[in-house]
Amino acid sequence: MRLLIVEDERRLALSLARGLTAEGYAVDVVHDGLEGLHRASESPYDLVVLDIMLPGLNGYRVCSALRAAGNDVPILMLTAKDGEYDEAEGLDTGADDYLTKPFSYVVLVARIRALLRRRGTGGGTPVIEAGELRLDTGARRVLRQGTEVALTAKEFAVLEQLALRPGQVVSKTEILEHVWDFAYEGDPNIVEVYVSALRRKLGAELIRTVRGAGYRLEAPR
Repeated sequence: MRLLIVEDERRLALSLARGLTAEGYAVDVVHDGLEGLHRASESPYDLVVLDIMLPGLNGYRVCSALRAAGNDVPILMLTAKDGEYDEAEGLDTGADDYLTKPFSYVVLVARIRALLRRRGTGGGTPVIEAGELRLDTGARRVLRQGTEVALTAKEFAVLEQLALRPGQVVSKTEILEHVWDFAYEGDPNIVEVYVSALRRKLGAELIRTVRGAGYRLEAPR
């Protein structure tokens, strides 16, 4: 999943980005509201972590502008302010959740996962089932026919993109956009490297290459 952090406290933003990258997310970071609005409007993010007190454009206005444009990306607001009126204002502008600084990193990650689950599964359990595969997105575990298969964070993230659309073709570009961050300028064939690793671990027959189009996870019922 691809996340955008809009936070002007650079040390905090960097710390969050490092932690969330280690969790297997692709993370982009910007430090002002105008750039945050531009990035969130132009790129396909799965969730935005949005500070309220920002230069250029505050978080309330960024959130309101995104919602007015029909962008329904989940938004988790961060702020050093406290009080029920601040929280109400954030939620009234369209934010999905609200976290007051200082906060626990563990709580932040739990809130992010809950918002992603709510969007992806309608509030159900964080489990994706695709044929012989069962992905527990909360625990980052993969089972094939009941046997656990150890995957790295990036391998899991690539597989998750395929498992969300079993039987459908997912392009290399779509995988890059959701698994690697905006600043990635390396070889796009990195996707092939991770698909090859998944085939070795899960079985070559599960992931098919559709020439010129992308990859398809075979998930017979």
